[in-house]
Amino acid sequence: MTEVNQQARRRFLKGLGVAGAAAATAAPMAAFANTSAEGVKWDKTVDVAIIGSGFAGLAAGIEAKRKGAKSVTIFEKMGVFGGNSAINGGLFAAPNTPMQKQEGVKDSVEQMVADQLAAGRGIADETLLRHVAEHAAEALQLTIEAGAEYHPYLQQLGGHAVARTYQTTVSCGAGITQPLLKLARKEGVEAVARIKFEGFVTGKDGKIEGFKARENYYFGDEKSGKVIFVRALRGVIMATGGFAQNINLRMAQDPTLTGEVGCTNHKGATGEAMLEMFRMGAIPVHLAHIQSGPWASPDEGGFGYVSNYSIYNFPHSIAVDTQTGKRFMNEIADRKTRADAELNCRDAEGNPMPPIMITSWKHADEHPNAKKVLKYNVGWKFDSLEALAKHFNVPLKALQQQVDEYNGYVKSGVDAQFGKNMAEAKGKFLEAPFSVVRLWPKVHYCQGGVQITKDARVLDSITGQPIPNLFAAGEVAGGIHGVSRLGSCSIPECMVMGMTAARSVMGA
Repeated sequence: MTEVNQQARRRFLKGLGVAGAAAATAAPMAAFANTSAEGVKWDKTVDVAIIGSGFAGLAAGIEAKRKGAKSVTIFEKMGVFGGNSAINGGLFAAPNTPMQKQEGVKDSVEQMVADQLAAGRGIADETLLRHVAEHAAEALQLTIEAGAEYHPYLQQLGGHAVARTYQTTVSCGAGITQPLLKLARKEGVEAVARIKFEGFVTGKDGKIEGFKARENYYFGDEKSGKVIFVRALRGVIMATGGFAQNINLRMAQDPTLTGEVGCTNHKGATGEAMLEMFRMGAIPVHLAHIQSGPWASPDEGGFGYVSNYSIYNFPHSIAVDTQTGKRFMNEIADRKTRADAELNCRDAEGNPMPPIMITSWKHADEHPNAKKVLKYNVGWKFDSLEALAKHFNVPLKALQQQVDEYNGYVKSGVDAQFGKNMAEAKGKFLEAPFSVVRLWPKVHYCQGGVQITKDARVLDSITGQPIPNLFAAGEVAGGIHGVSRLGSCSIPECMVMGMTAARSVMGA
């Protein structure tokens, strides 16, 4: 860690007041013990049991039925289906898609993998990334078959060399999870909510026979519901997501991620199922790499409206330090690069000074969230640069110089300050009226989890071999993306690995 980053880290800890918030806001956790199958009375028996109802779980359920499973059940801890997937940004990256051909975008599996490896900073899993990229278009087609609707244009997100990202017309993941759930039920998949996984049931040979759960569970009340045992004849697919809302666990990896740091995840993203896989002997990988979203706003809770608005507008906007009136980063660099740069925007005492993103209103208004950020008072509209500078106490002269300089980059197509790819900014000059939002990172995604094979099998830390009948897909699996995941690469990973897990469990 460089001296600059060490200083930033110390200021971050000081600014957020580490002593405090963790214990009070941490999700309740229980210690469960895995159970021997000997003498267990099974309450339910299925061919394939899937824990979690997000992108990975739903894709796995559909694929398992299509590969011949007689009975498939998706078990969801919370009261509604979709998990964290339902509230994510609804952004899906894939190479060699019909819309890329339509827009004349040249792309390839190799380019998508190369972009992700660069963001992963040397520790991403190339084999898994390539597997996902090779099947991403297939997974995208499944969502379209299910009824997902996307905007008729592609986006180029930070760290991507080309535009390859689709976005749902509702600008969130529910535009995919709801159609997938409907298709899953049509295929004969059963989906049940308020079933909390509490540990595995194993045979004498260590094979996963099923699991213990709590039926009619209500999140937050660990004694609610009734204990049941579910037998899975072919296997259990774990699709339970990350642990971003488990404050004690995330602070164990990074002490700066206290309860005072915002989070885009739903409250149920607490990671108990991942911990149970570790108890079974699964290999922990990259748990300390927890990603913060640089497009989030300190003025709203959760993912909010600003996040998708920012993601769309970053290519033709500038991010400005309010203290200097100057840009401080490449607005479409990878997430970690931008989040680290934003966290350095502080006053002399180390207190956070959230930077602002400035966009011409006529371009910002092309995104459906533009009017919403104004309606809910998490964004502002100004008729002049003078009014903007006065509102945020930004040095006007420096800001005017920065805007003029940036407009020169738009004209020339070359960003001399930070090397930003200006292709998506062509012809989009910064002109009044302006739209402005504030930026500050929020905990968004856990790169760490259990280690899996390309076939989605969970590996044993002692033998190095797959744990019999145990599969994992999505954010609960770790090591795929390395240090930093590129935006819009989570949905294809979840979908592809969910489908892969189903094929593996069915021997297809």
